[in-house]
Amino acid sequence: MKLATFVADARSALGVVDTVRGEILDLARAGQGLPAFSSMLALIDAGPEGLAQARRLADAWPREAVVPLAGTRLLAPLPEPRQFRDGMFFEEHVRNAGRRVAEAQGLPPPPVPAIWYERPIYYLTSRFAVGGPDTVVTWPSYSKVMDFELELACVLGRSGRDIPAASAMEHVFGYTIFNDLSARDTQGREMQGRLGPSKGKNFDGSNVLGPWIVTADEIGDPYALAMEARVNGERWGGGSSGSMHHKWADVIAFISSSETLHAGEIIGSGTVGTGCGLELNRFLKDGDVVELDIERIGVLRTTVVTAA
Repeated sequence: MKLATFVADARSALGVVDTVRGEILDLARAGQGLPAFSSMLALIDAGPEGLAQARRLADAWPREAVVPLAGTRLLAPLPEPRQFRDGMFFEEHVRNAGRRVAEAQGLPPPPVPAIWYERPIYYLTSRFAVGGPDTVVTWPSYSKVMDFELELACVLGRSGRDIPAASAMEHVFGYTIFNDLSARDTQGREMQGRLGPSKGKNFDGSNVLGPWIVTADEIGDPYALAMEARVNGERWGGGSSGSMHHKWADVIAFISSSETLHAGEIIGSGTVGTGCGLELNRFLKDGDVVELDIERIGVLRTTVVTAA
C-alpha cells in the first residue's frame, strides 16, 4: 500500500493512495474513527493488525470516504518521526564528494576511510525539521550554496534492541523518498570542527519526505529501485538502490546494538552516487524545482528559494 498524510477538512488525515484511480481513501472516515487510523504513527503502532484493517478497507474502497488525489495537499507522510537518522551507505557518493572537496582545496582525492567499510556511518538529524511534498523551502540566510541529496528512507515498524541481521527486515514498515537539503558552505565550515553537521543540514523544512510511504511488501526488493534526480526537468544524476554498500539488515542490526530502536523511526540511506550537486560541482539557484524519483515509490518535488 501507499500510505499518505494529507489535509482533509482542515485536519491532518491518514489515507491509502491509489495512483491508478487518482484517489485517496480517508482511513479515519472509512474506519469510522478507529484509533489506528488517527495518524501514521498510530497505524505503525497498531502493528500487523492495523495494516490488515487498512488493507481490508482499501480492498472495499468505500466511495463516501474517497477524495481526489489531484488538488489534495499532501503533508510529509510521517510529519514528526520518533527519531531521524541519516546514513552514508553509497560508496560512489563517498568517493565523489571526497574528491570534490579535495579539489576545492587543491588536494588529491582522498581514499575512503577504512572505518566506512567496517560499519554503517550515520548521524542524528532533526526530526522537527521535516517538510512534505510540493513545498517551498526558504534557504537559510546564513548560506549561499544550496544543494539536495537523493536518498531512500527506511521507516521502522517494530521496536527492538540488539536486533539480529537475520530478522532485521521484519522491523521495516516501509520506504519513502528523502531529500536531504544541504547548506554546503555552512556544512563545510562547521565540519572542520570534527563533529557531525548541524546548521548545514538542519533548518526549517530541510528534511523533505514523501510523497507517501510504500509498505515493505509492495516495494519487494529494496535493492532493485532506480533512482533519479531532476532539476527544472533536467536529469542531473542518479543510480540504483542496489549500489548500497551497507544493506538495511546490517544497518538496523548495527544501530540497535545496545540501543533500542523504536517503531516510527526513520533511517536515511545517504546519497546515491551522483544524487547531489556537490558530486557534480553544480548547485541550486533561487526558484529551482528539485524532483527526486524512486521506482515503485514516486516523485518527491521541492522548490527552493533564497531568503528575502
